[in-house]
This record gives sequence, C-alpha cells and structure tokens, in this order.
Amino acid sequence: MYRFNNLLKHFSTSGLVFATFLFALSLTPSLVPRPYIAQGIVSGLSFTIGYAFGVLGHWLWNYLHLPSAKQSTQRYIQLALAAISLCISILFLWRASEWQNSIRTLMGMEPEDSTRPFTIAAITLAVFAVALLFAKLFKIIFYYLSKRMSRFLPSHVSHVLGIVMVTALFWSIIEGLVYSYALQVADRSYQHADQLIQDDLHPPLDPNKPGSAESLISWEALGSRGRHFVVQSPSSEDISRFTDKPALDPIRVYVGLNAAETPELRAQLALDELIRVGGFERSVLIIATPTGRGWIDPRSQDAVEYLHQGDIATVAAQYSYLPSHLSLIAEGQYGAENARALFNTLYSYWTSLPKDSRPKLYLFGLSLGALNSDLSFDLYDIIEDPFNGALWSGPPFRSVTWRNVTRNRDPDSPAWLPSFRQGSVVRFMNQTQGLDLNGQPWGDFRIAFLQYGSDPITFFEPAAFWRKPEWMQEPRAPDVSPYLSWYPIVTMLQLMVDLSIGSAPPGFGHEISTSDYIKAWAALSDSTWSIESLEQLAQHLIQLSELRANSLEPRQLD
Repeated sequence: MYRFNNLLKHFSTSGLVFATFLFALSLTPSLVPRPYIAQGIVSGLSFTIGYAFGVLGHWLWNYLHLPSAKQSTQRYIQLALAAISLCISILFLWRASEWQNSIRTLMGMEPEDSTRPFTIAAITLAVFAVALLFAKLFKIIFYYLSKRMSRFLPSHVSHVLGIVMVTALFWSIIEGLVYSYALQVADRSYQHADQLIQDDLHPPLDPNKPGSAESLISWEALGSRGRHFVVQSPSSEDISRFTDKPALDPIRVYVGLNAAETPELRAQLALDELIRVGGFERSVLIIATPTGRGWIDPRSQDAVEYLHQGDIATVAAQYSYLPSHLSLIAEGQYGAENARALFNTLYSYWTSLPKDSRPKLYLFGLSLGALNSDLSFDLYDIIEDPFNGALWSGPPFRSVTWRNVTRNRDPDSPAWLPSFRQGSVVRFMNQTQGLDLNGQPWGDFRIAFLQYGSDPITFFEPAAFWRKPEWMQEPRAPDVSPYLSWYPIVTMLQLMVDLSIGSAPPGFGHEISTSDYIKAWAALSDSTWSIESLEQLAQHLIQLSELRANSLEPRQLD
C-alpha cells in the first residue's frame, strides 16, 4: 500500500481520474470494428488527453486559490478515486467485446470472443508513457530557457517567451525534420514499388491495349497499378459468355506518373492513346480518377463494362505514388491539378465531336479519387455542353460538392443519406436505397454519391471534438451500432483512428460492394437490365473477384 501511495504522488490525481474516464469512453463502439492495436492507440490518446485536462484543471483550481482538502484527507481521496478508476476500467474493458461485436453483427462478421484487454491496456500505457516523456522533455527545456532569459527579463516575460520558443522548437523538429523526412522516404519507397515489374503480368500482345509494342504508352510507363488495370480487364468472350449477346473488348487507357513530366503532358498522352485505340468510337467514355497510389476499384470497372457489353472506354492518369491518406496530406493540390488537366484535355476534344455520335461521358472516383474528380471541373465551364454524369463512391468528408449538398439537403432527409431538391440532379444511395427514387425523373446531367453510413472517411469531422455530428441524430443509418454515442474529444479520436486503421467487409464502411456498384451504374447510365439480371451479374463478378484474388484466369470461372 505504501509503494502504491508513493507512486501516486508522482502523478496528478485529477489527471488520472480524467484519464481513466476518457479511457473508458474510448472503449465504446464507433463506425467500424477496431483491431486491438487500433483500440490501444485510440485509448492511449484518450488517456493522455484526459490526463492533460485533469492536470490543467488542477492547476487552474490552485491558481484561483479555491479551497482544497487537508493533506491527510487527500490521501484517502486519492486511494478512493484510484479504486473507482480501476473498477471503471475493468468494467468497460469487459464490455468492450460486446460493443465491438455489435458492429461486427451488423456487418455480418463473425463475433470475437475477446478484445484482448491486457494488450489494449499495455498499448494504452505505452502511448501515455511516450507522451509523458515528451511532456517532461518540454518542461526541462522550458525551465532551462526561461531561467537563462530571467537574468535580463522579468519572470513573466521569460516564461511566455520560453513556452513560445520550446513550442517552435518542437514544431520545427516534428514538422520540418521527422514529418518531411518520413514523407520523402515513403514516397521513394512507394515509387520503387510502383516501378517493379510483376512476374505474373506480361505486356499485352493486342495492339489496341496500352503497354503493347504499338502503344504510345510503354509497359514500364504504366506503373504497377496501371499494368494490373490494363491487363485484367474482361474480354469480349468473357462478357458474351455471361450475357449471351455480342460484346466488344472494353478499352482501358492508363497513364502512369512516370510516363511524362507534367500533368498536361500526361493528359495529352492519354488523349492521343485514347484516339489511337478508338475510345471515342464507343458508346460510353469514363474518366476515372484513381486513389492515391493509382488504384481503380475493379469492382466498379468490371460492373460498368459488363453492363454496356464492353462498348465502353475508360481513361485514367496516376498522380501519386503515396497511399491516399499520405497523398491527401502531402500532395492534396497536385492530385486535383492532375485530375483537372486530364478532364480539360479530354472534355475539349469530346465537345468538338458531333453530339449525335460522340460517346456518353461520365466521371468516376472512389475515396480520394472522388474528391479530386469533383475538383476536376468547374460547373460554369461545362454548363453550355455538360457531360452526362458522375459516380463518386465513398466521398471523403472534404469533398466540396458532397459537403455543400449535405449541408443544404431537404429538411426531411438524414445527413447519412440526404435528398437534395427531390433528386433532380444529385442523388445518394447506400446498401438499402438505390438511385431510382421510385421512378422520379432524373435530368440529363446526373451526379450520384454511393456511400455507407458506417464509412469513417466520409463521416469523419474534426468538429466532433466538441459537438455531436448530424449523422448521429435519430434515425440512424442501418449499419451503425445502436451503442454508438457521442462523447467530447473521444468520438473525434475514435473516428480519426477508424479512417486510418479501421476495416469492414464489402458493403460497409469504406468497402463498396460489387452489387451496389452495379445498381449505381445501371441507374446512372439508364441500363435496361432487369433486377434479376443485375443480381446474377453481381454473383458472377463476386466469383470473378475471388478467382482473381487467387491468381486464376477469369475464363476459369466457367
């Protein structure tokens, strides 16, 4: 007991109480199931912030000279609060498994027997220890600087300057050295990985495919993601075998980041290659904006190519080697500039073609690709001759159009599935509601958002730090746990970890399902397929995806 009491003297009692309270709340569910490492991180951050608030509150109490208990009484209060905090921690750790399983059940996942409470507690303490180490270092440097300056400055001035100088020093080290160097190392690493030639992929022999000997884009210039995109497209035989109708080989044009030096040159290269292979002679043309590393979701691409019997061309250009979350931080504007250059180049050529013979033009983007696709055009530049539509799936919370439409939605619609001006131009869909809106007329220019209520990348918001998000109001999305509650500070940390580490099966979170892609493209492009045929196509493509994941040829499906 003496050692435990002596240990408590090194910590703030109020800090530990607040820390334990936020730690307990961090164990409650958020949008997606959290692995134990992710849970440990969010719990560690919550514990650290709670401790900091407790220390600050104790300092403010003493600064205002408010009454405090006697020394002997304080010892008993500390022991009582420590016991209460320990009981709260054990109770919430015990309930954590039930809370996480409430999400897993909604998403059709197998429940877990345990959330590894001891591992979570260990990670929490490790995160807190690292933060405490930085705080101690900050304090030592602050005292050193303020003491040196107090020789020729008043104490209050030296203290303020000391805080400013130490803050600037830490910020310079973290932002200028650690952060920048880490991004450079990551960029070089991903660039090297992008340039590796996979042993299981070979340059196409078809002269109408990018990367072939006749192509304007070399096999090496496609990049890793581009090579997969070009080679793994379904053939006309694949499509005909399923539909029992004549089909064409879908056209896929991809320009890797190392194919040309500037966005404009890459866009021109994409246009020249698209003209060479006859992309503008197809019925449908899609400008697909990839995610950070240049990935285009094959579930979406296969779906739309089957729906249009292969009479379709898709063009895309890579703009980063980094994953989406790093690309958004380090190269946010560059992604938008690349998307804008590609759109402007292709749109200018498209508008020069006769309206009655040119293909229908659509935009597509997933996640960061949706954000950059949204930024690729100005409505006032296309209003005289608009393209046909856009499908943006899993739009990030920073997407301009998504935010504006959600904010100004029809009053009777929820934030997680808005209705905007009765769906005349913009429509939303999820796993339970499609885009048809009971047959209501949809204009010639269409924008569709495909999103799930459990997607943290779409519904993360920094303001959750101090206020309850609108999407948490009743009624809630069907894929959101009923146990989810809003707590200041903690909910924002949970959502932040969810969007970085959280995972979910297809049809939930940030994983768009094949079936929903099919429904979205069918409604957006006025497909004449029956509901039964769409369901059969979904099953076919799911099997195709599984075979592709097992490195089997698509034709082995039959």
